[in-house]
Amino acid sequence: MRKFWVAGGLGAGLVLCFLALLVVGVYAAAAGLAGGAGRAVGLAKGAVPAAYQPLVQKWGNLCPAINPALLAAQLYQESGWNPRAQSPAAAQGIAQFIPGTWQTHGIDGNGDGRRDVWDPADAIPSAASYDCELAKYVKDVPGDPAHNMLAAYNAGAYRVIRAGGVPAISETQNYVRIITTLAKSFEAPVGRVAPSRQAASAIYFAQEQLGKPYLWGGNGTPEQNGRFDCSGLTKAAYHSVGIELPRVANDQWNAGPHPKRDELLPGDLVFFAHNLNDPRSIHHVGIYVGGGYMINAPYTGAVIRFDKIDKPDYIGATRVTADGAKALPSANAA
Repeated sequence: MRKFWVAGGLGAGLVLCFLALLVVGVYAAAAGLAGGAGRAVGLAKGAVPAAYQPLVQKWGNLCPAINPALLAAQLYQESGWNPRAQSPAAAQGIAQFIPGTWQTHGIDGNGDGRRDVWDPADAIPSAASYDCELAKYVKDVPGDPAHNMLAAYNAGAYRVIRAGGVPAISETQNYVRIITTLAKSFEAPVGRVAPSRQAASAIYFAQEQLGKPYLWGGNGTPEQNGRFDCSGLTKAAYHSVGIELPRVANDQWNAGPHPKRDELLPGDLVFFAHNLNDPRSIHHVGIYVGGGYMINAPYTGAVIRFDKIDKPDYIGATRVTADGAKALPSANAA
């Protein structure tokens, strides 16, 4: 008989309460809240690294076709917030400008008299400015202005004008879908975030792992005796319901929108970071089960177990969606 380890002296009765919560709470919430996601305004807490948040918030409001969350999604997709990123195609910096485009569209965002593609204080404003220039070119095209702007970014304004909207080019349509979906993981919702319908099954998988010893780098393979580390467990739990998450915890952060602490539902991923203003510093993840508890693989020497989520390093939560997971850069590279 498997031994279930429960932190903080939780008894069998409370475990049964968890099970009831998973079956009743998740689906009742789904029935009551489906379609209840609100329009986002600004950036979710901790969504953007603190060093760049003021720039993204300011320049993301440069014109009506963009917003801070959309600009953040573009920057994350392009470089993963790496200001020294350089692609094989010679795209440079946090916004991945190629030299020719930078020469034409780069601006001196911080007013120091220089246009430096490697300086986020210039590159982020330049990305917003370039987006808004493209939006002007396609402003008379029918359809969503942001979608048309993104399509122009990918395929060129002429193709968008000629097509009367997003052109029937799979790469362009995919780019528009990816950025608009990824933007939801940076938005600060004004209403409750729609619940995940796969949540209960993902939790069921995680429950089946309770009591197994933690293994650094563990993916649950037969060679590893079915053992996991924290992000290996969450990845496997959502893989069991057909959603493919990245392997690393801080990459899983952008797999969906971010509910507030008092809006958590079973199945949400809960994250812990060294710097509460920087999601790239996330070091741990668990699966929320209700009542302030999560199932998690904590550390070497421990077992997969229930733990409280209210800790000083709690940075926030993500409500995983299939589209959100597919939009992540790691998924696109696969």
